[in-house]
Amino acid sequence: MARKPVHDQAFNIMVVGQAGRLGCEALLFAASLRANTPDFAGRLVVVEPQPGPLWPGEPRMASDVRAALLELGAEIRPFESRTFGAAYPYGNKIEGLLAMPEDAPFVFFDSDTLVLGDLQTVPFDFSRPAASMRREGSWPEEELYWPGYTAIWRSLYDKFGLEFESSLDLGQPAEYWQRYLYFNAGWFFGADPVAFGRRFLDYATAIRDDPPEELVIQSLDPWLDQVALPLVIHSFGGGRPGPELDGLDGEMTCHWRVMPLLYARESDRAVQVAEAAATPNRIKKVLKGHEPFKRFLFQGRGQKVRALFDRDNLPRPERKLRNQIKKHGFWMR
Repeated sequence: MARKPVHDQAFNIMVVGQAGRLGCEALLFAASLRANTPDFAGRLVVVEPQPGPLWPGEPRMASDVRAALLELGAEIRPFESRTFGAAYPYGNKIEGLLAMPEDAPFVFFDSDTLVLGDLQTVPFDFSRPAASMRREGSWPEEELYWPGYTAIWRSLYDKFGLEFESSLDLGQPAEYWQRYLYFNAGWFFGADPVAFGRRFLDYATAIRDDPPEELVIQSLDPWLDQVALPLVIHSFGGGRPGPELDGLDGEMTCHWRVMPLLYARESDRAVQVAEAAATPNRIKKVLKGHEPFKRFLFQGRGQKVRALFDRDNLPRPERKLRNQIKKHGFWMR
């Protein structure tokens, strides 16, 4: 049965746009949104880092990418990188939140995402933020002399005066990574992007600059955003997404990551949406300027990669899948 639109809520969407790959990804996202959520009631905001001391080069999108985004109805908002910049580009999603329209519900998506269905039908509860559960146990990493999952996560909750026990999934065994609140930061949502962003920035910088001693042998690069995000969501009264949000990372959206992985492992629907969104000449002309998009979307490399794999029996973990693609000389990002 088709879902009905959730008419009583309007929300804005944020993605990051930047010179090179991210700008092209943001354009493909925007095209897929307009195609599959044609009556979107909110604003699509593409936040863009500006030149400054933390960006040694030019981080702004090319003029043709900007023009194509604006033609699709996107709004481009600049933000200053005062904390992260090129040293930690994942920080764009944190600092960019501060450029969003204040006091309006928001959903953030990584720019390497496709909209497959009508997002107006997703029953977001913006009073209870959540994030993507399409993740692996990437952090913390088990080490010979580490204190364990519970000690590490408890130390972070204690650092910010947060209650720890209610964040646990008691259906999972102790010292198993899925017991602890941990997300992929590929999408998340909340009631106010500026309030969310300020807390996200405060928590992330505090963890980076003054981590608890339990983290002494743990790497925070590139995991810092995914370490801080569960704490931020918990602090706003949120947690794991319920089954009503299963369409995200499912029938509604696809976080495809890089072109070889899109074609190797994602659904026929995701590939169809990507290729259809890239078809209009005004969009194709821009996307062909990015080599992986040109090769995979327009020159047939994507279908060659797709033919290599059985989607029902993919190599695990992801590293093995990547290695198979590289073995055939098809890897690009």
